[in-house]
Amino acid sequence: MPDIDAYVARLAARPRVRVIVLLLVGAIAALGQAPFLIWVATLAGLLVAFLFWRHSRSPRAAALQGWLFGLGYFTVTMSWLVNPFFVEPERHGWMAPFALLGMAGGLALLWALGWGVARWLVGGGRLGWLIWPAGLAAAELLRGALFTGFPWGGPGLAWIDTPLAQISSLVGVSGLSFLTAWWVALLAVAVSARTVKHVAGIMVLSLALGLAAVLSPMTLPVDTPHTLRLIQPNAPQHQKWDPDFAESFVHRQLELTATPPEGARPNLIIWPETSVPYLMRHAQLLFPLIAEAADGPPVLMGIQRAEELRYFNSMVQVNADGIAQPVYDKHHLVPFGEYVPLGDAMARIGIRAFAAQYGQGYSAGPGPVVLDLGALGKVLPLICYEAVFPRDIRNAPERPDWILQITNDAWFGDFSGPQQHLIQARFRAIEFGLPVIRVANTGISAAIDAHGRVIKSLPLGQSGYLDVIRPDAGPVTPYARVGDWPLFLLLIGVAGWGAWTRRRF
Repeated sequence: MPDIDAYVARLAARPRVRVIVLLLVGAIAALGQAPFLIWVATLAGLLVAFLFWRHSRSPRAAALQGWLFGLGYFTVTMSWLVNPFFVEPERHGWMAPFALLGMAGGLALLWALGWGVARWLVGGGRLGWLIWPAGLAAAELLRGALFTGFPWGGPGLAWIDTPLAQISSLVGVSGLSFLTAWWVALLAVAVSARTVKHVAGIMVLSLALGLAAVLSPMTLPVDTPHTLRLIQPNAPQHQKWDPDFAESFVHRQLELTATPPEGARPNLIIWPETSVPYLMRHAQLLFPLIAEAADGPPVLMGIQRAEELRYFNSMVQVNADGIAQPVYDKHHLVPFGEYVPLGDAMARIGIRAFAAQYGQGYSAGPGPVVLDLGALGKVLPLICYEAVFPRDIRNAPERPDWILQITNDAWFGDFSGPQQHLIQARFRAIEFGLPVIRVANTGISAAIDAHGRVIKSLPLGQSGYLDVIRPDAGPVTPYARVGDWPLFLLLIGVAGWGAWTRRRF
């Protein structure tokens, strides 16, 4: 490592080489995300990034390094973002590279801010091994909140298939990202300096992380007596709304619903997001057919509905009598995908082209709700993107018995997007100690237990149904109780310590 540190110092002094290396190591660090899940690549990329940051000569230089690293990282992580533009390639295909690089560059700005502020706080001191991870974690917290937030692809997500993922039940994914960066920084300093205190530091942190992973509550899955049927129609996005194909996908879901079970009869049947390609008011003749196919149990399904000029991305329940009633309207909408920010405000000055109140996009529902399904327990419904946000689960009016996510990941292709989305759902299960049932149009539909383990799933690009026994909830986790507040307070403390030592030295 001393030789590597010196080598990085020489590279950092060469501007063109520095740009190329930072972009490259950012891309390498992104290989910890699905579908690659090479967590060693994330550690290696962060380690090189930290060494470059150590040799930055000013906050401005550090910010530029953070942006370059973030640009490489998010370009690879968010590569699925090009897929929506190729649903109609003749119209929108040309926008794909601009959208990807624009999103990657925008997200990287927050990492640039974190790195720049961290470099300013360090000044001439020796606290980089703590302040740099704090800057990265602060940027991640900000990324999860700014402009409604987009906490996608954080470094901590790379641990999903390792015991360390269970630490998120204590500190959440943002806390896991902080611990990852802290471990990397301590390792770099310890191997470079080879002093007793630094080697002891990395050993103590490694032991603490190992103990936290081992001691995090991991129990055998406990099943309830309730069987759920998950319907995966596999309707490609370019055909989903096409009148020549839409009706056949509805019939496919009816057939999957009516298929006799091999085991216990389902107590609830679930269709994915926007599984019916009509507005709710135009689908009244369909609901009795759904009830007939279900033959007793209720059906939860995604559909669009309208109230005057407002449209909602909704979940409705179809009962045995063929009557459908709305039970939930998606409240955390995708900016520019489902609505235009400030669109309703612009309507007040006469600009109505972007106003949801005039039918230009979706309107948001009132907020999280918990549905009481009687013997099936209390469920927190989430539609698509909402599973990315831990705070939406913490803001629920009460603790549910399970979480239900319905989604249409056909927009995001069949490579990285749907797999990364599944990992987000798995981390929500770990963070809150709650099972997650995930029903996706093109996959991956899955039953996830309260420790984030996939019990049963349907693969991408396959139509079918999945009868699963719903896992039971686990104990309330520390993260469910306090959320990101301990991390937030820790970061404030680190910033204060850095500012104090900066003035002192």
